[in-house]
Amino acid sequence: MSAQDRQKGDGRDGGRDAERDAILAALVPVADGIAATFGSLCEVVVHDYRWPERSVVSIAGAVTGRGVGGAMSEIGMSMLARGDEADDELNYLTRTQDGKLVKSSTMLLRDSGGAVFGALCVNLDITAVQQVGSLIGELAGVAAPAEVPTTTFGDSADVIDAVVSSVVDAYQLKRSRPWGELDRTERVELFRGLDERGVFAVRRAVPQVAARLGISRASAYNYLAKARAQDAPAAGPDTSQGASA
Repeated sequence: MSAQDRQKGDGRDGGRDAERDAILAALVPVADGIAATFGSLCEVVVHDYRWPERSVVSIAGAVTGRGVGGAMSEIGMSMLARGDEADDELNYLTRTQDGKLVKSSTMLLRDSGGAVFGALCVNLDITAVQQVGSLIGELAGVAAPAEVPTTTFGDSADVIDAVVSSVVDAYQLKRSRPWGELDRTERVELFRGLDERGVFAVRRAVPQVAARLGISRASAYNYLAKARAQDAPAAGPDTSQGASA
C-alpha cells in the first residue's frame, strides 16, 4: 500500500506521516544490508505500527515465513499496547510454530516528536547453534536450558487467536474455573489482560475475542469498556484506523 493510500481519507497529520513514511523507506536498504551480512539464517523486518493487521512493509530474508503485508507478532502487539512508553526489546528468544529457535531484537521507530510508529526487527535462526550447544551440554552434564515460548507469526487473526488462547487458558487455569464460571469482576480483569497484550489494537479483534469466548459482541465491548474505565492503558501511537476495537 502506498503512502498516498495510507493517508487518503484518514484525517491524519500529512506532514508527520510523510516524515514517518520517509523513515520507513530509508530503512528498506538497511534491512537488506543486515540480512545480506548475516546470510540465510537472518531475517530483517520493517514494521509500520499504524497498520497493525498488515504492519510488515518490508522484509529481507526468510525465518518466520512472513511477507510484505503480514501482521505484527505478539511481541509487536504488546509493544503497541504500551504506546510511547514502550522500550526496545533486545536479544530475546522465541520459537516459531515450525520449531525454529529464533534470537530477536525489536528496535522501535519514533518520529521527531518522540511518538512510536513502527519497528525494525532482526530475527536470527539459531536452531542449529542451540542443537550443538545442547549436545555439548549433555556430554558435559549440564542441565538443559529452560523452554522457550512459541510465538505466532502470520495473519492478524492467527496472532490474535494465539494471544487470546494463551491469556484465557492461563487465566482460567489460575482461577481453576472456565470462562462460564467467572464472575463479572474476573471477566473484566481478563479483558484488561487482553488489552494490555495489545489484542484490541488490531481492527475487528473484539468480534474475534467474543467468538473465542462464546459471548456476544455487545458483551465483549462492555467488558472492554469497563476494563479501560477502571485502569486505562497508556495511550498508544497514532494508529487511527487500526487502533479502534
